Amino acid sequence: MGLSPKAIELLAGKNLGHLATVMPNGSPQVTPVWVDHDDEFVLINTAIGRVKQRNVTRDPRVAVSLTDSADPFTKVQIRGRVVAQVTQGASEHINKLSHKYMGRDYPMRPQETRVILKIKPARISS
Repeated sequence: MGLSPKAIELLAGKNLGHLATVMPNGSPQVTPVWVDHDDEFVLINTAIGRVKQRNVTRDPRVAVSLTDSADPFTKVQIRGRVVAQVTQGASEHINKLSHKYMGRDYPMRPQETRVILKIKPARISS
């Protein structure tokens, strides 16, 4: 399943997403995240070792909720799976996102290894 036009619109805008992952005990874990897309996948950038990255390594099922920052009644919910974790280009990608959301480079920590979570949508609702 590809991304819907509404999902692409919200992912391209300066809208925060909320990423839901599954904790080891089965409980949900939700994190506000910067979002991106490549027309087929939702892209979330994080650091290796963070809770969301550890969770999707163990259980790739996720949900992403997006709300239009200009109109909170416009929303998209995407359920799917993390199908890849990509480190190549991830530092450049976090800078792209930082410019989108904050207008400046991301303050990288030297010990961080960035990773892009590629989410393949299975269901999209709006």
